[in-house]
Amino acid sequence: MKKVYSIALVALFCFPALSQEEKNDCDTTNINLRNKRVIIVDNCDTVVNIRKTKSEAHWAGLDFGFTTLMNSSFDNSFSDYPYWKNDPAKSTVWNLNLLEHKFQIAKHYFGVTTGLGFSFTSIGFKDNYVVNHTPDTLNAFIDTLTNYRKNKLSATYLTVPLLFEFNTNARSSKSFYLAAGVVGGVRIASALKRKGEIAGEKFVQKTKGAQGLNAFKLDALVRFGYSHWGVFASYNLLPMFDTDKTIAVYPLSFGLSINI
Repeated sequence: MKKVYSIALVALFCFPALSQEEKNDCDTTNINLRNKRVIIVDNCDTVVNIRKTKSEAHWAGLDFGFTTLMNSSFDNSFSDYPYWKNDPAKSTVWNLNLLEHKFQIAKHYFGVTTGLGFSFTSIGFKDNYVVNHTPDTLNAFIDTLTNYRKNKLSATYLTVPLLFEFNTNARSSKSFYLAAGVVGGVRIASALKRKGEIAGEKFVQKTKGAQGLNAFKLDALVRFGYSHWGVFASYNLLPMFDTDKTIAVYPLSFGLSINI
């Protein structure tokens, strides 16, 4: 009987050690498949998928900047069309970039970024100029009777980028980035907005319509920054307005980016 108890006691203490030794005896095989690493553990009937860190794009987020109108000579003077010399301090651009995807070409260092977003542009006019849009012409005249507190032309675009992007790190929070390319846009809304006072009476006026704006835009874009912060500059390669009605005008914008 003592011999039986002794065998049982030895088995009780040795079983955990044997079990532990069996666990540690498993063989593992690593297989790399694109952005996944498959770990096969032999003798344990276990397969574990571990996703590798993938390089993130720097498009989704929010941009805010200011806009100045340029002529075809890349100058902001309009001697024969003074009403297109806008007020940059009152001319803003907001870009709400919602979706992004990056096609990796050289690991996390280089790739092509695309996505989807919205661009909200407001052009503030100087000297109480009032835009006059007809089916055949587009010009402006000075209103000497009204004191305008707001006098803007606003437009909203649906945008899609095509950017070549360079990263220094796969993790966005630890990476410098440089992106350059084009952003195409289609105008989905536009209006003239005015607030002011005439003869002592305040008024608010909003006139929806094309206002002579081009239906499309194509911006050359450069973005640079670190982690979630950056700067951007864009220049519209297409005239902002219908050139059959007025001269070619090209918006130049620059500002700050917050990437998510």
